[in-house]
Amino acid sequence: MLILGKWVLNALAFLVVANIVPGIHIASFWTALVVALLWGVIGVTLKPLLIILTLPVNILTLGLFTFVINGFFLMLLAKIVEGFEVNGFGAAILGALVLSLLHWFLHAVFRKAALSE
Repeated sequence: MLILGKWVLNALAFLVVANIVPGIHIASFWTALVVALLWGVIGVTLKPLLIILTLPVNILTLGLFTFVINGFFLMLLAKIVEGFEVNGFGAAILGALVLSLLHWFLHAVFRKAALSE
């Protein structure tokens, strides 16, 4: 049940990003669910590999290059998923920043809720 909850929260986070960031559009909640699922698959498979390959640049930029990697993944998902659009790399990086902040906030809230139980 925990995985389903995280999946739905990620989909809602993508909908929030689409409403906040100009240049990112999601057609429906179902499209957001597909994007969230593929985001998780990419995060488990490709992201660790790219983080390791770009480690020197990540160290030099104090980890900020990770936003560029996440923006690249958002652009990749926009090419794969019909109904999900990212208009430009600037929107992708801003979307990655907002998505990271939302994930951080959701993780903090639900971790605190889990610790209080």
